[in-house]
Amino acid sequence: MNHKREGNYGREVKGGGMIKGIIGYKVLDYKSVEPILMNLRSYATEYPGFIGAKILVSEENHSVGIMVSMWETMENCRTWEGSKGTLELLQRARTSVAHL
Repeated sequence: MNHKREGNYGREVKGGGMIKGIIGYKVLDYKSVEPILMNLRSYATEYPGFIGAKILVSEENHSVGIMVSMWETMENCRTWEGSKGTLELLQRARTSVAHL
């Protein structure tokens, strides 16, 4: 999937029906968003259907941080995505977004 807007949340279905959610930000300083992405991952572990998550950082200049989460069903992903805790963490992450 190719998303051009920072902080966009997308989903795709891969073989076996696993759902992948992608949250990504172009940031001024990755260190400012890293704890938020780690909290998002930790928070996701509390939800049914959570399989796992990876946090990826741009190797070149550390200006892009992405979390890829894996879910058993779309419903599981949407429940986590729409939860109050997730929405609050995403709002905090937006304060670190680079405005280009």
